[in-house]
Amino acid sequence: MICRVALNLLVVVLLAGAAAAQDFPQPGKEHVHLKKMEGTWDAVLEMQGQKFNAEATYKSICGGMWMANEFKGDLGGVAYTGHGLDGYDQTKKKYVGIWVQSMTSAPMHYEGTMDDKGVLTMTGTHTGPDGKPENFKNTTAWKDKDHFTFKMYMVPAEGGEQLAFTIEYTRKK
Repeated sequence: MICRVALNLLVVVLLAGAAAAQDFPQPGKEHVHLKKMEGTWDAVLEMQGQKFNAEATYKSICGGMWMANEFKGDLGGVAYTGHGLDGYDQTKKKYVGIWVQSMTSAPMHYEGTMDDKGVLTMTGTHTGPDGKPENFKNTTAWKDKDHFTFKMYMVPAEGGEQLAFTIEYTRKK
């Protein structure tokens, strides 16, 4: 019995030492770019000719590898909350994320790239209200350090894209 305990303890010590010696990924320039979003933002969502006020909070987590965000607003008398997690997958060499919200039980997964002008374009598929997959695209474009614009497009299977909504963000001072 004592030998078994000693052997198990030795295995744990060896595994812990190997994990400590391993080089884990560190945040790169892509993570630094996402970190610009950290803070609290006033948001104006425009959809189908109507405007709604909201607030978004972004926080860097997991040693700078991920940005967690919360979006809260009132969409025409309906309370809305959404949570996102965005990062950069150094293996895929793509920005990645997931979005969950109060108006559906289906998460949205997305990935994409940033162009030379700093516009982040993400694409993905989520489950629509009828249970069928729906394709989407979103873009995030910075105006300056205190303003950025997010646009969500639906991308029908037959082609083209339709602007679903736009959100203008202004950093709270």
